[in-house]
Amino acid sequence: MDQKQFIKQLLDFQKTTFDNSFNAMVLLQEQTEKASKTLLDQMTWLPVDSRKANDQWVAAYKKGCEDFKALVDENFSKAEALFVGGASGHKTKKAGVQKEAPSKKAN
Repeated sequence: MDQKQFIKQLLDFQKTTFDNSFNAMVLLQEQTEKASKTLLDQMTWLPVDSRKANDQWVAAYKKGCEDFKALVDENFSKAEALFVGGASGHKTKKAGVQKEAPSKKAN
């Protein structure tokens, strides 16, 4: 089996595993948010500021999850480019350096 193909399959498997785990976490968070919202709505004695604090916490959590997901997706793309797509580009770079070195010696 070709190493590039193996690494591509490995990265695809890891990305799929991450995506599935992340989606499960998001579903759990959404269910928890619904349950806490229902509970807070039933607590009429709770100050409005506490409800706002909860809403801000949920918004911050969602933003953090979105940022984390975007970062992981970006790094999976970089890893794929480095190990799968970048391998041929890496050889070209080395060849370019080798070509430059003799020309510098000639000057």
